[in-house]
Amino acid sequence: QVQFVESGGGLVQPGGSLRLSCTASGFTLDSYAIGWFRQPPGKYREGASCISSDGSTHYVDSVNGRFTISRDNAKNTAYLQMNNLNSEDTAVYYCAAATTDCEVTAQDDFVSWGQGTQVTVSS
Repeated sequence: QVQFVESGGGLVQPGGSLRLSCTASGFTLDSYAIGWFRQPPGKYREGASCISSDGSTHYVDSVNGRFTISRDNAKNTAYLQMNNLNSEDTAVYYCAAATTDCEVTAQDDFVSWGQGTQVTVSS
């Protein structure tokens, strides 16, 4: 069964940091683009960051400069380092895979979604 498992979420104070992990089972990551998405309370799911199979990275404006996406193909895991968090980053964070590069892949084309990990930024 092909799936992702996300971990690393939790409660953090504004200005704090978290590192999310996304580990794949049932397939190897190296030929896939990996996207991190988030769904804030009461809102639609949105893209946050993406890393293509060649390692090129992409960020939405709201997280650019604060979040860093990376991948370790040997561990079949992708990461999202989140720094200087604020309340607007509160969301359930998901990862998913795509067979095409980040620049040309819509959210609906990502597959193998994990169950998500909750990130809450609050004092």
